[in-house]
Amino acid sequence: MTPELHQKLTAWRQHLHANPELSLQEKATAAFVQEKLTELGIPFEAGIGGLGIVATLTRGSAEGRVGLRADMDALPITEDTGLPYASRNRGVMHACGHDGHTASLLGAAALLAADTDWSGTVDFIFQPAEEGFGGARAMVGAGLFDRFPMTQVFGFHNWPGLEAGTIAVHDGVVMASGGRVSITIEGHAGHAGMPHLTRDPVMAAGHLIVAMQSIVSRSVDPLDTAVLSLCTLEGGTARNQIAGRVVIGGTLRFHREAVKNTIVARIDEICAGIATSFGVRVTPEIVMGVGTVINTPAEAGLACIAADKVQAQLRTGLPPSMAGEDFAFYLQHRPGAFVWIGNGPLRDGAELHGPRYDFNDAILPVASGWMAEVAKTALSAN
Repeated sequence: MTPELHQKLTAWRQHLHANPELSLQEKATAAFVQEKLTELGIPFEAGIGGLGIVATLTRGSAEGRVGLRADMDALPITEDTGLPYASRNRGVMHACGHDGHTASLLGAAALLAADTDWSGTVDFIFQPAEEGFGGARAMVGAGLFDRFPMTQVFGFHNWPGLEAGTIAVHDGVVMASGGRVSITIEGHAGHAGMPHLTRDPVMAAGHLIVAMQSIVSRSVDPLDTAVLSLCTLEGGTARNQIAGRVVIGGTLRFHREAVKNTIVARIDEICAGIATSFGVRVTPEIVMGVGTVINTPAEAGLACIAADKVQAQLRTGLPPSMAGEDFAFYLQHRPGAFVWIGNGPLRDGAELHGPRYDFNDAILPVASGWMAEVAKTALSAN
């Protein structure tokens, strides 16, 4: 990584940060990626599974083929960083570092394009809609692994709280599986001064929320890992009317299917009990999303070797996260590894999905270098 390339990647990253786009809307981001790939002289195919892009480099005669992936979408969060390159799209922000992931993958492509010391094929996967909108699933459904028959796939996520440039490689589970929880409570609306003539869904919602918080603490083995967070509450339009309908929204996270089954069963039981107790109708809906990100052993080993090659500090043995990542969907089809690269000290409000978060441009050389090296290492192992 030359200082000139680092400077260029920093400028690209900050441009992406200033111009974030939500999932399924990454048209300008995809156009920017295509423009930079063209500048680098790297051929690509666009429109894969929506706005997905796959660029491909081939050197020598080796038959090995490896995939590297970055995500491109932003979040519906209002930025509060005060940075000169802060989001120009109010209410939309790169609060998870996908701008840095995209710039890092462009950097890896630039490094491999300039490097003659490898043989095989590398596919660079620029994925839209990671934030809960099925981007990985859509690209696989569009024939990603048939059209680009890579045998392994690798990726990374920046990680605030981990020392900048440190690479963490997990042996097994990296990130959680999850699903969206929506619970609709329907009662009987009426005058707030005559509550006996109503069936109050707000009262029922309060009891339901409290009861739901007992599931993880009392129904899940303490040696297992699970999260059930209820994050939104919608209902009512007037302060002197008891509402007729309330909707509770949240998320479910777990590492094992058996834990998921326990939690889902308890949600159903509690909803039925609340319905009986308060004379309301309670309808739970749980839509499962991404699977568990689980590194395969051989590919985790290759990730460690690549970390050593870029002279990064290597961490192993860290506990997995309860955050989700749709990279899991690639790993259901191909062996691979997903690592964390430290973003630096954790600051209040600058956590992932925080309004004061920013990707650390100082880690671009490690991130791009690791991606290039893990591809070379995997190809040479094949």
